[in-house]
Amino acid sequence: MTSTPYAPVTDAELRVLRTQLGRPARGAVGIAARCACGNPTVVATSPRLGDGTPFPTFYYLTHPAATAAMSALEATQVMVEYNDLLAEDDAVAAAYRRAHESFLADRAPYGDVPEIEGVSSGGMPTRVKCLHALAAHSLAAGPGVNPIGDLALERGDWSPRVCVCVDPGAATT
Repeated sequence: MTSTPYAPVTDAELRVLRTQLGRPARGAVGIAARCACGNPTVVATSPRLGDGTPFPTFYYLTHPAATAAMSALEATQVMVEYNDLLAEDDAVAAAYRRAHESFLADRAPYGDVPEIEGVSSGGMPTRVKCLHALAAHSLAAGPGVNPIGDLALERGDWSPRVCVCVDPGAATT
């Protein structure tokens, strides 16, 4: 869990994010997780974008290989299995609710946006809707915080410990 605000995003990091996303990053307030080579993997995003749009997805997965892995996993319909797990396992459901609260606490220092009060991302705290968001939260918060994000990362075919960046020389650290 993040206890202090992130360092401001640098111009070099914004360039890497633009390459990763294929567009400029919107509302980037910090890099929440990095690849083994130092490139961004997850960007922390302002809860209100520059144009005024509320944006509940504080942790946004940017690494192309991580994004592809979560897309492939979603295509297997694993979210049905994870939703069943939430419904059947009280301990996992409780941990998922705690993950939701952790997410909201992490986002709080970046602004109060009434339109998204109590809203996190990925379907938390009651369902599984987006593995990209849940994996991003797990990567940013660390193992053991978001049980569904952790499961998705374990099952996916990408690891933050192994660099598969197209241009590792573009690392920002």
